[in-house]
Amino acid sequence: MIKMSEYAKRRKELMRTIGQNGIVILPSAPEVFRNGDATYAYRQNSDFYYLTGFEEPDAVLVLAPKRKEGEYILFNRIRDRDREIWDGPRAGQEGAVKEYLADQAFPYSELALMLPDLMAGRESIHYPLGVNREFDKLLMQCVNKVRSKVRGGLQPPAAFVDIAPSLHEMRLFKSAAEIEIMQKAVDITEKAHVRAMRFCRPGVYEYELEAELLYEFQRNGARFPAYNSIVGAGRNSCILHYINNNQKIADGDLVLIDAGAEYQNYAADITRTFPANGRFTGEQRAIYDLVLSSQLAAIKSIKPGASWTTAQNIIVKILTQGLVDLGILKGNVDNLIERQAYLPFYMHRSGHWLGLDVHDVGMYRVETKWRALQPGMVFTVEPGIYISSDIPGVHKRWHHIGVRIEDNVLVTDKGRDVLSHKIPKTVVEIEAVMAK
Repeated sequence: MIKMSEYAKRRKELMRTIGQNGIVILPSAPEVFRNGDATYAYRQNSDFYYLTGFEEPDAVLVLAPKRKEGEYILFNRIRDRDREIWDGPRAGQEGAVKEYLADQAFPYSELALMLPDLMAGRESIHYPLGVNREFDKLLMQCVNKVRSKVRGGLQPPAAFVDIAPSLHEMRLFKSAAEIEIMQKAVDITEKAHVRAMRFCRPGVYEYELEAELLYEFQRNGARFPAYNSIVGAGRNSCILHYINNNQKIADGDLVLIDAGAEYQNYAADITRTFPANGRFTGEQRAIYDLVLSSQLAAIKSIKPGASWTTAQNIIVKILTQGLVDLGILKGNVDNLIERQAYLPFYMHRSGHWLGLDVHDVGMYRVETKWRALQPGMVFTVEPGIYISSDIPGVHKRWHHIGVRIEDNVLVTDKGRDVLSHKIPKTVVEIEAVMAK
């Protein structure tokens, strides 16, 4: 659990970044209707949550540096006994101040009335531009109200500044509390993957494995997956974002599961590939060991100062060499890499940032250069080889072998920490788990 004092430090840091003449305005995520009057389970906007820890809809964060009455203003829903009977308790304005450390809190209904005065005299508005069209309209109406009173001495903001670059750079570096939560998400995910391996056998459906994953997530406190779980068997293992999960698993299939728990809004993102019947064939093992060797070498390269692209370059070189050794590709390895001959088999990059979002925020380049890794960054390392039957010139004995191996890695002062290292990954480990 992240303490409210940590959210307060984040707000202070953001205000230092924007300067005392700016103002931050950040709305919560809206509720989204699934059908009729039924909504999807509510998930707070990640930026809003990062700065507040507040998980109710219909809320707006305002940060006004050096404001005498208080710098952190929260507009949120009022206490309403009738609605709370149906939907559950609300913090109200008193709770926003007492529990969430707002300097002041006002009913959400007063936002449009009060926002022009909060804007007046500020040089710039720091806001997520173009994300919420309805809120964009409200914001412009408030700016125009300030403009209409220029003759009365009010000064309207002169610029809109996208808040994403400054806020997302903060989010890229995880605190000790965040890492602890992410480790918990990974630990829950470990249990789920092992459960799915042990449950799997020819004749079950992909969605039955998905059910085992979701059961393990929820029974350990992760109410939702961090993203739609991918459970692809046979030819479906070669579809990168396959989520139909509705086919029967056959004897001899490889099963690729890409699934992660979301715990206290932080994501895990793990992929494991295993044989449906518990034993790899020779071809399956050859591809699996090749992908694993590339992943292990890539992880070994992770340390402070290494380039973001180092892992990708290592993976591409090892996979290309391996495909040549297996006779699937032909030619000089360097030439094959130069013309990207590996792309039909490995078409994505080595990984992505991980945090409150499964594809978390943060720039991969700084100006024109790929950024150097620094302690506190968390990301995935996920090489893969996917041999679908429509790739020309590949013998059918390799068809429908899709392998991806994905772990979550923290950059530390001394190198790296593989948060998901406990999840079975070698051929021997996987076959041993499935034999139980």
